[in-house]
Amino acid sequence: MRFFDKIFGKKNDKKEAKNGTLASNSLKVNLDYIKNKLKDCDDVIYRDIWVGENQQYNLAIVFIDGLVDKDLINDHVLHSLLLDSRQAAPSIEKIKGNLYEVIKKGTITGGDIKQITDLDKCILSILSGDTALLFEGSPEIVIISSKGWQMRSISSPEAETVIRGPREGFTETIRVNTALVRRRIRDPNLKIKQIQIGERTHTDVAVLYIEDIVDRNVLDKVMKRLKNIKIDGVFESGYIEQLIEEDWHSPFPQVLSTERPDKVAASLLEGRVAILTDNTPFALIIPTTLATLFQSPEDYYERWMISSLLRILRFLAAIVALVSPAVYIAFTAYHPGLIPTKLTLYVAATRQGIPFPAFFEALIMEATFELLREAGVRLPVPIGQTIGIVGGLIIGQAAVEAGIVSPLMVIVVAVTAVASFAIPSYSAAIAFRMLRFIFMLLAAVFGLYGIMLGFMVVLTHLVVLKSFGVPYLSPFVEIDISDLADTLIKAPLMYFKNRPEILDTPDRKKMKDLREEKIESIEDDRRDNNDKKQ
Repeated sequence: MRFFDKIFGKKNDKKEAKNGTLASNSLKVNLDYIKNKLKDCDDVIYRDIWVGENQQYNLAIVFIDGLVDKDLINDHVLHSLLLDSRQAAPSIEKIKGNLYEVIKKGTITGGDIKQITDLDKCILSILSGDTALLFEGSPEIVIISSKGWQMRSISSPEAETVIRGPREGFTETIRVNTALVRRRIRDPNLKIKQIQIGERTHTDVAVLYIEDIVDRNVLDKVMKRLKNIKIDGVFESGYIEQLIEEDWHSPFPQVLSTERPDKVAASLLEGRVAILTDNTPFALIIPTTLATLFQSPEDYYERWMISSLLRILRFLAAIVALVSPAVYIAFTAYHPGLIPTKLTLYVAATRQGIPFPAFFEALIMEATFELLREAGVRLPVPIGQTIGIVGGLIIGQAAVEAGIVSPLMVIVVAVTAVASFAIPSYSAAIAFRMLRFIFMLLAAVFGLYGIMLGFMVVLTHLVVLKSFGVPYLSPFVEIDISDLADTLIKAPLMYFKNRPEILDTPDRKKMKDLREEKIESIEDDRRDNNDKKQ
């Protein structure tokens, strides 16, 4: 597993220490430094302002056009400085030497302001969409929160559709996403720690957890790994997912990604940690297990019998998506005597005249279908759907008529494709699609023994695999009766009175036991009926 480390793992011991540049008392010096750093940036706006009774005090504001809310700047910064401040008309003695304090505390009507003395931090704030207010004669710089770029409105999640449940999905703006979670959990113990990752992009990353519920071991590992990330840029949460997972050689996702706020809120209430990244609608949930990858938010909105049936169907679909072509290859090439005689004769008749062995037949069809699926994803939606459906029908029918593949092989590939779509997690579905080809190769070489060998290797890997210290096959490897109520089947909601045992949460109680109250209510009804009869 150290193969890639030996090739690409070149160490770089050079460390560059970056020290901030302190602001000067001279407004010209500060502006020259900012203009030098942001030279050839035509979207940066500089505005000189003169205030005071005789306009003898010089100020300047700096912001980037397109990243700010211009109405906020005009109404709460420029209007306040140029017009409202004149109505107050403080004396020269009061303003002199204290212009910064007067303007910050008594003039600017912006809601969110802070003060800094570091010019590099000032430039970073400007690039983040804030407005910088600089003063003549003071090193203090006022940073006014004025972010107001164009953003996508809240819409239904495209990758995680449900029949019953909220239709709200995350957007590409981190503050909107934190608000969607905060609106669902109105608890002061919900903490949101925001850090910046990326030496050049300075991407905002928010870590969400509930203080009196979260597993502290998991939280400490998450914060430590995030702080250790040193990279030029982070453009999507997938960067963070790959850099903080424990075993990056594994095909199985060790971090759950979602674009549903209700799913994030439910995970936080279980004691997990969520990571929101700016510029992407996908949040990360830590830790995750194999069982959680097969769960849908809709499971908790429907009755337990329906949800349990759907979960069993998903697990069966995963097995079908993993081994169906391999089983076809094994029975056709090695073990035709294990299937009924009539079915054997039918399979032999359909394969009559096929020029390829079963393995190459399955490989051609699976590769063709994966190609169609990838083409359908990359093309525009109306064309992509047409390519996926019509292309599959035409190519499958043409291949059968040309005698390249058998009709049964087309059915097996179609069933396998439909089964892979039933897995809720896209990352988990990709893992099963990748392993399918390995199982096909093992079946072509060893038959059913190869399939069993593949199962043993995959199960051994899953048993060893962990997600931030939590076993990936929990609660099956560390059996706990209460946790089994939310795995292969979903027990009635009244049984979910405790949080998962796999997480070391300080507050174990999740819900009051309603069964006792239900029994008492039934007994009270019986007594009332008996009293009425008497």
